[in-house]
Amino acid sequence: MLLNSKQVAIVGGGPGGLILARLLQLKGANVKVYERDVNKDARLIGSPLDMHEGSGLTALRTANLLEAFKKNFRPGADRKLIVDEQAKIFFSDHDTKPAEDFDNPHFHPEIDRGPLRALLLESLQPGTMVWDSHFMSMEAREEGWLLHFKNGSSVYADVVIAADGANSKIRPYLTSIKAFYSGVTMLEGNIPDASNAAPHIYSLLNGGKLMAYGHEHNLLMGLKGNGDLTFYASFKPAANWATDSGINFSDKTQLLAWFKNEYAGWSNIWYELFENAATPFIPRPIYCMPLDQSWTTLSNLTLLGDAAHVMPPFAGEGANMAMLDALELSEYLTSGQYGTMQEAISAYETNMRKRAAAAAKQSLDNGERMHSKNALHNMLSIFGGHHN
Repeated sequence: MLLNSKQVAIVGGGPGGLILARLLQLKGANVKVYERDVNKDARLIGSPLDMHEGSGLTALRTANLLEAFKKNFRPGADRKLIVDEQAKIFFSDHDTKPAEDFDNPHFHPEIDRGPLRALLLESLQPGTMVWDSHFMSMEAREEGWLLHFKNGSSVYADVVIAADGANSKIRPYLTSIKAFYSGVTMLEGNIPDASNAAPHIYSLLNGGKLMAYGHEHNLLMGLKGNGDLTFYASFKPAANWATDSGINFSDKTQLLAWFKNEYAGWSNIWYELFENAATPFIPRPIYCMPLDQSWTTLSNLTLLGDAAHVMPPFAGEGANMAMLDALELSEYLTSGQYGTMQEAISAYETNMRKRAAAAAKQSLDNGERMHSKNALHNMLSIFGGHHN
């Protein structure tokens, strides 16, 4: 095996990095995961993840973790409503959603980020995780790299795999290509104890997720297993809106006034979101890597997930792509099909970039549909609803 006697450093403990560590350990590789979080109990923000057959679920199955996943996913959380700006329901699959069926390729079970991380962590060998390891820099050393962390520690690795997300500090060691602004910004809010704090929206959601479309703006939301409600106001401002708007994102009064103005014509039912959210809100300008990106392959460094191909979230492929990257990379490195590390990584990167470009194009196209004047009609045509 190409990784015999090599020390592998995975930087980043998200779904992609963790399942790669699991898959490589199953093949006998020597792996460490360096994660900036202080410990396993660090709070994970963001909406739940839906796993897809052919990517996330396939990676979990190959890692012998499907049964653990089945014990932790949230049945029914993938049910959805599509409404207009007045909260009028145009599509619901709450009564027609088929039973949870892991043999159905169209079944996309949802899981919260915390339980997914927990089951992946539990699958790793003791000592694999190195917490409180905020990557700062690295330098070529012998055949590999010497990595330096914010806590003052330094480690050597023969192979470094960057799984450190959209703002990867390792990516510049491989390529100078940068992501471009997609034209969309999503303002994230979170409401703890939503059943009491936002009872009208909570009742409307009925345990699933909701997508509201109107006037080239969206509201997207769903519940977490702990009862929190995460929502996103998705719209198309300038790239630097978050800094130029003058909004204090810790001031709910300002945010509600902004919503009333920016989402003019929307029902006051949505005010409940902004009146009861925890602060600060988080503005998230959405970026995408160029679809034709390429770089010169190295024998001791590669990328996966958002570090390699950050893309808009409008196809639900982010975590799934990262986990598929991990699955394919593990196979390229351990199958014995390639004679050198460089050949194996080159084959992985070529396939990964092609696959990611197709997913990114789909996400960009969906983003345009979702923020168009005919967004409600466009999305109903995809999900099979109707628009009078």
